[in-house]
Amino acid sequence: MAAVEPSQPQAALAPVRAADRLFSLDVVRGLAVLGILTANAMTFAWPHVVFSNPPLQPGFDAEAAQGWQIMHVFFQDKMRTLFSMLFGASIFLIGGERSDKARGKLLRSRLFWLAVFGLIHGLAFWFGDILLLYAWTGVFVMLVRSWSARRLLIAGVSLNVICSALYVGMMSMLAHAPPDTLAQAMEGAGWIDDPAKVQAMIAPFRGDAVSVTLHLMREWVGVSPFMLIAFLPATAALMMIGMGLFKAGVLAGRSPTWVYGLFVAVGAAALWLVWRDSAEVIAAGFPFAETNTRLFNTFLAPLASLAYASGLILLARFGLKPILHPLACAGRMAFTNYLTQTLIMTTIFYGGRGLGWYGQIGWPEMWMVIGGVWAAQLIWSPLWLSVFQMGPLEWGWRCLTYRRWVPIRKTTAAVGLADPVSV
Repeated sequence: MAAVEPSQPQAALAPVRAADRLFSLDVVRGLAVLGILTANAMTFAWPHVVFSNPPLQPGFDAEAAQGWQIMHVFFQDKMRTLFSMLFGASIFLIGGERSDKARGKLLRSRLFWLAVFGLIHGLAFWFGDILLLYAWTGVFVMLVRSWSARRLLIAGVSLNVICSALYVGMMSMLAHAPPDTLAQAMEGAGWIDDPAKVQAMIAPFRGDAVSVTLHLMREWVGVSPFMLIAFLPATAALMMIGMGLFKAGVLAGRSPTWVYGLFVAVGAAALWLVWRDSAEVIAAGFPFAETNTRLFNTFLAPLASLAYASGLILLARFGLKPILHPLACAGRMAFTNYLTQTLIMTTIFYGGRGLGWYGQIGWPEMWMVIGGVWAAQLIWSPLWLSVFQMGPLEWGWRCLTYRRWVPIRKTTAAVGLADPVSV
């Protein structure tokens, strides 16, 4: 990718041509955007307390526990980690060095419009939006984008370990608190054991479109401030790690084969530990202490995420790009696909917007829904990109960011600044 000189006017900046994109970033982002749906699915279909305490679902049995276990071991926290790392890489790719004023201005515009999209998404569609958190965190992480790869990795890993230790330590203290204190802490942490309370939380999502939307707004107002404050340090840590890994050549696909092989091996061991840990949680019946104080997934998720990224990069390196092409296309349209997932899931589950299945299906059925969305996005992404250079929402975001009409059809070339990471 050609460098942009600091003195180059902003008018020369434009989205990257399809031929200049980094396949490694696209295919990893494709996995992340499809995988994130598995972790979000139950929060579309049930109150958030069910995500923390799966047996609250009526008829929760061994098959449902296995469905939860697959999500927990292979997807929970791993896809969010990948997304955050890729977003960190994008901050450097878009903004360049801090001395580059034109690209810095472009980056700030990009983050501003991402925050606008996040506000609309969170208020009107789904309270679990992550876009506003990414925009807010990016404002801070952009300040360190000129750090070396080594410095970014040391700072990012250290901050991630500290955040993980604080979380596990806090939950452990709550789990071993006196009974009265524990009961209050469990409710404060969103841990509910009473199915009647869950049914009361389901009712607002089965109303008409207006009442559901108003309820979603109230949910977002209650959740968003906590997310923007509590999740900022951990998200910033992952973004710094991703930026450092990109500068070191790992996420760009330039590292030696043995490096990726090592990440795959270490990540496989991490997944085995998380699987064993989750089996113990299931055997114990998902009590608060067992479910919330486990160390392995909290600390090892980044290693599993890097194993996934490394595995995909190795597959591409060994000539399997044609097989990975649909996944890479899904990654090129990650912004569109992420928001489309919300539209599909809320249409299926919310009352007044579609089928109104909220609070009705468990993990076995949910995996069929997830598989259907995956199939749709792996089909429509290559079809769309056979005609257009970018997804429809990517195009809208770029038009707003660059403050001009950006060509979208493939017949018109768009040459300029590399812009390969959407979300």
